[in-house]
Amino acid sequence: MRKSQQETRTGCLAHMTIARQPNGKYSVLHLETEHNHELVTPSTAHMLPSHKRLSFAQAVEATIMNDSGLDGVPKLGMGFDTEDHAYEFYNAYAGRVGFNVRKDYVNKSKVDGGVASRRFLCSREGFRQKDKRDTNIKRPRKETRTGCSAQLVISRQPDGIYRVTHFEEKHNHELVATCIVHTLRSQERLGTTQAVEDGSNVLHKSASESFHNTVGVFNDPGYGPINYEHKLPFKRTRDMKDGEVEKMKQHFQIKRSKNPSFFYAFQLDADVEITNIFWADAKMIVDYNYFGDVVCFNSSYRYYKDSRPFTPFLGINNHKQMVIFGAALLYDETIESFKWLFRIFIEAMSGRKPKTILTGQDAVIAEAINSILPEATLRICAWHVYQDVLKQLNHLLVGSSSFVNDLSSCFFDHEEEEDFVNAWNALLDMYDLRENEWLHQIFESRDRWAIAYGRHIFCADVTSVLLLENHTGNLKKCLKNDYDVLPFFKYLSKVMNDWNYKEIEANYGMRQHVPELMGDVILLKHARDPYTPKIFELFQQEYETCLNLVVKDSREIGSLYEYKVSLYEQVREYRVTFDPSDETVTCSCMKFEYMGVLCSHALKVLDYRNVRILPARYILKRWTKDARV
Repeated sequence: MRKSQQETRTGCLAHMTIARQPNGKYSVLHLETEHNHELVTPSTAHMLPSHKRLSFAQAVEATIMNDSGLDGVPKLGMGFDTEDHAYEFYNAYAGRVGFNVRKDYVNKSKVDGGVASRRFLCSREGFRQKDKRDTNIKRPRKETRTGCSAQLVISRQPDGIYRVTHFEEKHNHELVATCIVHTLRSQERLGTTQAVEDGSNVLHKSASESFHNTVGVFNDPGYGPINYEHKLPFKRTRDMKDGEVEKMKQHFQIKRSKNPSFFYAFQLDADVEITNIFWADAKMIVDYNYFGDVVCFNSSYRYYKDSRPFTPFLGINNHKQMVIFGAALLYDETIESFKWLFRIFIEAMSGRKPKTILTGQDAVIAEAINSILPEATLRICAWHVYQDVLKQLNHLLVGSSSFVNDLSSCFFDHEEEEDFVNAWNALLDMYDLRENEWLHQIFESRDRWAIAYGRHIFCADVTSVLLLENHTGNLKKCLKNDYDVLPFFKYLSKVMNDWNYKEIEANYGMRQHVPELMGDVILLKHARDPYTPKIFELFQQEYETCLNLVVKDSREIGSLYEYKVSLYEQVREYRVTFDPSDETVTCSCMKFEYMGVLCSHALKVLDYRNVRILPARYILKRWTKDARV
């Protein structure tokens, strides 16, 4: 049977009728503007058959501009997760317009002590009060305030979101030119790269003068944003090719001139040589704001010989697609370098910290994360361990065509401890690896990396996506040290654009097509509306599985009910607890805790208890169509 086409028509009446007049011109006879369906966004309009002329590059740019809010000014009702996010947005706007921001009053809630409302002002607001002592001062300070009324006011709403309740755009003074906006106090992080690109008349200090006169963070026109406070006390462990530093500086300066939200930073070594580099563009920062709950710090460049030290921060979006939050080139791998990197990463993300960090088996990296991000849960990524095993047992890749498949199945196909242990033992027997001491050590630490363990830690199922999209493998060629750094940046940009385009396609598809239901089921109809198609597909698979489950036993534990659920004619049982007071359900498999989608066992109990609508607490916003709202 042919696969049935997805229904796209909704009976929409919107149309325009034209007719040719006696003079040969066409005039509109009728226009109906009302639609009965959701409209596509400007960034996905190019996919409509009548809009094919919009290029790929324009589509990606439209998405980046639309997501990051760089295409306009603050608007009433605009929402922010925290007051700091609101300040960062207004300050970035101020940098583009040309004024300095000052934080004014703050009202705190008498209930919880949190910020209830806050006002951000142009620094020229009001007038300086006269001081009697001014008459005795030979050189009084210049008056900088002009009574400017430009401001932004935010207030916390009942849902916890801070929204713009007042915005005054006009200033009563001359605004600062772009070439010197970096000199404003609130714009120090923006650096001077835009001034460099504009060819402006900025006075540049010499590098040696900057090194001797600066403490803390300083944006040096010659070097870009450099952190002197955390300079390495020794020489870097890896060398760079001649001319690479200048090429990288120029590349980042151009990026910053095109988009002031582009963030980059350098760390120096004891010889005042640029050693470590971090960067993140506007799209990366925006993606982290929505999907930065789980971060995978990927150091897999070590698996490739003579590789450039490229370490990206990766994550998963609401379509279960790979996204990148930032990237680094580390020419020193000591703990001081990693501490600097994690510190600067959080700074780039406006202080927002991840809940879970996945990384490889590296004690130095783990120590750095625990030092800088002690609140985050650190977990060894199963994909990194899998890559380590492939490298260690490389000889088996040549001698057996099935080894990779068997190893992959052992690592990624078993969510139950018993199944994983049995698969591991079978692998050892099949390939005569019982005497391999290194594998024995890996197995002993299985509770730190295997997906059958640590199920209470939310990981967004990032491991499965890493397995499908080995991006560092795709970058293998341009990661070589003898490969010029600019083609590396160019190819990396192409990979990022490909990812962005896939997301645009997915966003377009979810607005145009409705996933098919396996049946006329109220629960599925309700879940289909908020979930993205990819997540709904996973959810519907769980529901389909639940149809073959049986409830074997039940008992009351106080106000709770505990059920034993298993597959029909199967021995293994899962314990599901249900609270009828608020329809809370938990399962011993902990699938929801691990990836954020309810398991088939929990769905079986909800059905058993006649719960026909999926409780809102089990629909994580990060998996919904409105994840970016």
